[in-house]
Amino acid sequence: MDHFKGFPDLPPIWFLGAYATAHLLTAYLPIVEFGIPGATPTGYLLIALGLGLILWAALWFYAKKTRIEPHKMPTALIVEGPFRLSRNPIYLGLFLILAGVVLRLCALSPFIVLILFPIILTSRFIKDEEARLREAFGAQAEQYFQRTGRWISRPL
Repeated sequence: MDHFKGFPDLPPIWFLGAYATAHLLTAYLPIVEFGIPGATPTGYLLIALGLGLILWAALWFYAKKTRIEPHKMPTALIVEGPFRLSRNPIYLGLFLILAGVVLRLCALSPFIVLILFPIILTSRFIKDEEARLREAFGAQAEQYFQRTGRWISRPL
């Protein structure tokens, strides 16, 4: 990975790569094209929900005065707001935006990007972030992990 030294390893960069890949797959390897009634408005709804979730989570980072950047040690354990629903609401928001885009593309091939995106985010960012939360907050972090799902929490 030294050949990527200095390249910003950030979730929005991975999102843009996934977005571009979905469009390229649709243009050059659509496999099966389909028309689902309501795909466009549903796609826009998912995009809006994703943007709203990201903004809501970012406001909690600001309110708790902790770092939003991955790869940094957190100074607060946020368990309120969208963090009650997901340990990773910003990543979930990015996924929802990507799902809206993929749905609007109306082709089967970009769905592979939708499957791979959470796997990439989990391996590149989430597991390390969870380790830092454990290091910084110990048992309090473990309790949070037990009651809140990594992507989506189970209903009570």
